[in-house]
Amino acid sequence: MERLFKLKERGTSISTEIIAGVTTFLTMVYIVIVNPGILSTTGMDFHGVFMATVLASIIATLIMGLFANYPIVIAPGMGLNAYFAFTVVGGGGVDWQVALGAVFIEGILFIILSLTSFRYVLLDAIPASLKHAITAGIGLFITFIGLQNAKIIVASPATLLTLGDLRVPMTAVTLIGLIVSLILLAYKVRGYLFFGMLITAVIAWMMGLLTMPDAILAAPSGLSATAFKLNLSDIFTGSMYTVIFTFLLITLFDTTGTMLGVAEQAGLLQGNKFPRSRGALLADAVGTTTGALLGTSPTSAYIESSSGVAVGGRTGLTAVVVSVLLALTLLFSPIVAVLASIPAITAPTLIIVGFLMMNVLRKIEWHDLEEAFPAFLIVVLMPLTYSIATGIGIGFIVYPILKVVRGKRRDVHPIFYLFAVLFFVQIVFFTH
Repeated sequence: MERLFKLKERGTSISTEIIAGVTTFLTMVYIVIVNPGILSTTGMDFHGVFMATVLASIIATLIMGLFANYPIVIAPGMGLNAYFAFTVVGGGGVDWQVALGAVFIEGILFIILSLTSFRYVLLDAIPASLKHAITAGIGLFITFIGLQNAKIIVASPATLLTLGDLRVPMTAVTLIGLIVSLILLAYKVRGYLFFGMLITAVIAWMMGLLTMPDAILAAPSGLSATAFKLNLSDIFTGSMYTVIFTFLLITLFDTTGTMLGVAEQAGLLQGNKFPRSRGALLADAVGTTTGALLGTSPTSAYIESSSGVAVGGRTGLTAVVVSVLLALTLLFSPIVAVLASIPAITAPTLIIVGFLMMNVLRKIEWHDLEEAFPAFLIVVLMPLTYSIATGIGIGFIVYPILKVVRGKRRDVHPIFYLFAVLFFVQIVFFTH
């Protein structure tokens, strides 16, 4: 084990890595509840998505731990699952099988990019301000979904949106759950989202909003309802190319940024360079591809991995420990299904994760109109159009226009002009 994970070289031990793995698991395990809850709104089988979520996470995280030797966890990404469910399927009228086909193609492209240096060209082509805006916009979009699910915000004939009735039991419990989770966050409790869910579930049960399942444990089942159901024959029609591109774009820079951040925190960067980056990116690419085959949205590196690093995790053994714990969750599908079916339990997580993603707004140079206004459009239009792709597209179109008007066309990467044209075609001719 010492030779495989280089424990002494990185100044850690088996016990420290186990503690780090447990810590990381507690901070990210909410995804096994939230992800199937979101994707099942498309008509996908909940238990199938639950198993796909866990298995894709295990496969990708094991590759990360055993081959890249990083204490980084990979699982279906928040934001990517919302885009899959509410924009591509819900908003675009695309069957979930076709959406899975798009995820599979994106995964294959990601694998190819991971094996070549073109991934750096693609990342460099996108201005930092727009990268930050996409992250923040997705965060606002996720928060909006959480507020809607809990009916804190409801439709209004007069103003389109308005405040819901906070006296409705489910809405009231959501607010209580949100306050509980925020208190745990304020006191820096490890796994505050997961424990917040459990406490909210107890409150919901006491109020008669939650019925406990007949059994807490059950053998894993249901994967056949989602595995290998992807449709590849209809993904090259209409505007599906922008769906594939959006999946790839978000996955690539979100994963890269998270990995760099966690590796820097762990002191594993070498002169600002990310060693074994190919293996780390391949872990996510394989996770995305495998996830599409099994029945889930794209995977991404989890910033929650930093919690394990904070308590001493420095090697892939941390990731392996998380994988083992994830495997154990497969036995708890009955209770997971109940927790995911109650909006009051999952909505606070969506709201808080969205809030945390908004933190990157401080990195945008708001005094620079050419950088700030396209970023502003991305952030605002994602929730207002209920489409992550539309928000990104309009920002990508406006950015080069402002640069050209100001005589700074050379500041825009040539590839970015291609991005702008593709999004223009999609928005004008394929968005209805």
